[in-house]
Amino acid sequence: MSRIHNFSAGPAALPTEVLQQAQAELLDWRGVGASVMEISHRDKAFIQVAEQAEADLRSLLAVPAGYKVLFLQGGATQHFVQIPMNLAAEGASADFIITGAWSLKAQKEASKVVKTRIAACTEAGGFKSVPGSYDFDPNASFVHYCPNETIQGVEFSELPNAGDVPLVADMSSNFMSCPIDVSRFGVLYAGAQKNIGPSGIGVLIISDALLARQPRNLPNILNYLKHAEAGSMLNTPPTFAWYLCGLVFQWMQRQGGLAGLGAVNARKASKLYDYIIGSDFYQLHADPNARSRMNVVFFLPKPELDASFLKGADAAGLMGLKGHRDLGGMRASIYNAVPEAAVDALLTYMQDFAKRHG
Repeated sequence: MSRIHNFSAGPAALPTEVLQQAQAELLDWRGVGASVMEISHRDKAFIQVAEQAEADLRSLLAVPAGYKVLFLQGGATQHFVQIPMNLAAEGASADFIITGAWSLKAQKEASKVVKTRIAACTEAGGFKSVPGSYDFDPNASFVHYCPNETIQGVEFSELPNAGDVPLVADMSSNFMSCPIDVSRFGVLYAGAQKNIGPSGIGVLIISDALLARQPRNLPNILNYLKHAEAGSMLNTPPTFAWYLCGLVFQWMQRQGGLAGLGAVNARKASKLYDYIIGSDFYQLHADPNARSRMNVVFFLPKPELDASFLKGADAAGLMGLKGHRDLGGMRASIYNAVPEAAVDALLTYMQDFAKRHG
């Protein structure tokens, strides 16, 4: 069996050896005679899986004391509203940094439950960069931003400094792709389906201080504190997705942790960017100070070449290169599980295509 090179933006590639392990264990997990997805989440064996997954995530990210890790149903989008409900009182406001489609959507959704204020926005420049300055409100309940915009391929190289206001980050597309200082954030959250597992589960890391705020009388299912008190098992969790995330965390450890993955990710991105920058055929979307290591967005010289490029890529075993419908062009998402060999294969194809159509 051969596997294609998967550049999909999400759901995205999973490590082959993780899929092989899950395949081998699918019918008879740990000798119990049933799949892991068929046993109770209250079973001691599954609780061990959940606890190990959290321990591995904490180790990989060096999560300090004073933070809770939640594994929750769904993806990141639900937290656009759930975060302000948990962190901001009625009538309070929150600051938003808008650098692309996802941070803009987060602000619009949050505005339904909290007053939102724009601390910086790069929309006028076509969402190609990160802000050079900010207008933060020191009384804001929190500052929200998206460190890596999947659609536009824009990534922050430095954290915004909001002073004492808690920083909330939607890290869906660059979560666990390199080391970070968790203590700089009040909340980190991410859908799993880019770097850490399949769709259907999300991870949220939140400081105890923010958990204790409790500014509204929320239903339990919307209350992060209730989920934390229940060990992320307030209701039946997505057990198979949680199990797969745990396998991915173990795979990450075998890659040298986040430092090892970060070095490989930087090398993959450099190969692609260096070629495109030196090419007179392809053009990049993002400005030099904001180019994503995870999502490389580029354009062909004429849009009418797009269909031919994608058809040839499919024939060459390169999947998922079509850019987002809102932006067009091409997008190579090179998450943790995309091997360097896949980037090399893409470069070979791009060079050949440019020679034939340049």
